[in-house]
Amino acid sequence: MSIKLRILFSVLMIVALIFGFVHIYFPCDNYSFERLHIFLFNLCTGGTILLYYTQGRVKISGTVKLFFAGSLIYAFSAFFKIYPVTLIISILLFVLVEKIRIEKFSFFPILFFKPKEPVSDKFHQASLLCLSIGIFMASIVILNNEYFKLVTMEKLTLNTFFLGFSFPLSLITLSIVFSMLKKIEGSSVKVLMEVCFWTITLGVIIFFGFILFERFIPQIFVTFALFMAVITVFYLYLKFADNIQQKLFLTSGIVFLIFTAITGIAYIFIQMSQGYDPQKTKWLLHMHVFASLYGWNLCGLSVICRFDDFPIKLHSLSVIFIHWLTAIVLAPLGVFYGGFAILAIIGYSFITLTLFFSTNKRKPAHE
Repeated sequence: MSIKLRILFSVLMIVALIFGFVHIYFPCDNYSFERLHIFLFNLCTGGTILLYYTQGRVKISGTVKLFFAGSLIYAFSAFFKIYPVTLIISILLFVLVEKIRIEKFSFFPILFFKPKEPVSDKFHQASLLCLSIGIFMASIVILNNEYFKLVTMEKLTLNTFFLGFSFPLSLITLSIVFSMLKKIEGSSVKVLMEVCFWTITLGVIIFFGFILFERFIPQIFVTFALFMAVITVFYLYLKFADNIQQKLFLTSGIVFLIFTAITGIAYIFIQMSQGYDPQKTKWLLHMHVFASLYGWNLCGLSVICRFDDFPIKLHSLSVIFIHWLTAIVLAPLGVFYGGFAILAIIGYSFITLTLFFSTNKRKPAHE
């Protein structure tokens, strides 16, 4: 990936995190800066990188450029609640994602049902499908909540559905993980890989449904199934993936994913307890969200952006330590305390810039 693109994406990621803390210094009841924070990272940066990676071209295509421009309009129109613009742009974004998905794979995801197809490709197509479906479902929620008001549910909110834009990034990171396991595709272990694919992709969808209907007991069962699937992925990755530098980053990412599963289960149990107070458990929810977005998803996106440059000059363990410190300590505390927000921004900027711009050990990064 060219230096210009890496500068663009890294700056956008850092700006996204900054918006996650803006409410501390500039309280505003009319607009949700957290919404803009989620959009800039998941949709604008993550969605664009996903489409760029799918096309596999050296230079970014006009289609991907159009998606990026449209995603920015989508993000700010949704932030300022100019929903007619958001809905119109949604159509464009949906068409662009589907265009790239169909060119890469097919209109109907028949690939999912072919046992001989690589599991990494299945996760890849699932990621693209999840992105286009997420755009479509968010539009339906906007139409319902702002105009038609046909369905009334406490969890049927825009912010709930907007968080769903993180799922495509999670799935594409899993695609990268499984691409490093291709040497065992023809073995009996393939059954485990297929089970992981279906458990994770269907589990996320089912879990989201239970969240909408506020069914806590089923949420626990689904979350436990997802947790076991992630543990299985972790085992397969440690045992069979080649021992290269990307493996260290992605191993850290999978541990982030395990951490999000544990915090997710803990949060559900707390919600079920007597005297549950959402205000007292916000710290756990923020820890869960930051570990997912700026922990697990960042590992995948950084590997995608620097895939052709590894091994790169960086002290991997040091960066991973600062990454964990920032994602699960500084950033969650930063939501409540301005001093920690500044430390989180500094730490995250260091991580992002190091991952995106460290020099290649063997040769200058290809531009």
